Amino acid sequence: MKIKEGAIIAGISARHLHLSTSHLETLFGAGASLTNYKDLRQPGQYACDEKVTIVGPKGSFENVRVLGPVRKDTQIEISMTDALKLGLTPPIRDSGDIEGTPGVELVGPKGSVKLDKGLIIAKRHIHMLPEDAEYYGVKDKDLVAVFCDTKGRKGILMDVLIRVSPKFALEFHVDTDESNAVMLKTGDLVHIVEL
Repeated sequence: MKIKEGAIIAGISARHLHLSTSHLETLFGAGASLTNYKDLRQPGQYACDEKVTIVGPKGSFENVRVLGPVRKDTQIEISMTDALKLGLTPPIRDSGDIEGTPGVELVGPKGSVKLDKGLIIAKRHIHMLPEDAEYYGVKDKDLVAVFCDTKGRKGILMDVLIRVSPKFALEFHVDTDESNAVMLKTGDLVHIVEL
């Protein structure tokens, strides 16, 4: 195993959702807008004060945080453990790829929405600027391996998607199932490796 120079900060994604404008207004009332609770590491992205309940065939989750800004399509991102509680089997997908995915019901303070699609398990990925991609010798949509040098649970995660944009900040994203498996926390450092 060869570790590439240059550590990458990790960000752990708990269950959350992105809303379209129409669904935002259905759930929170006509003319509703998202309220910034806390800026996220990715430029222009933020956690919102707004929260909803996600309802599946077998279970539900209350107080699931909305992330802003609004998007063209509503998308819900959960872990496999979450999916089991909801009673659904969403595919592992890149963000925005929601065709053919299961839907759920979203319940807000002013109304509810029954979605016919939008539930995914987000593919683990690294956000990069173009200059980061050049430094690491990768390009958009490449798959790499990432070494997590954590105490007692060191591990290599395969099939990590590279996402390159001038709008991104360098950051490795995994969900709570994946982070728990290797004892990784937000702010920990990981490395791209050549096997």
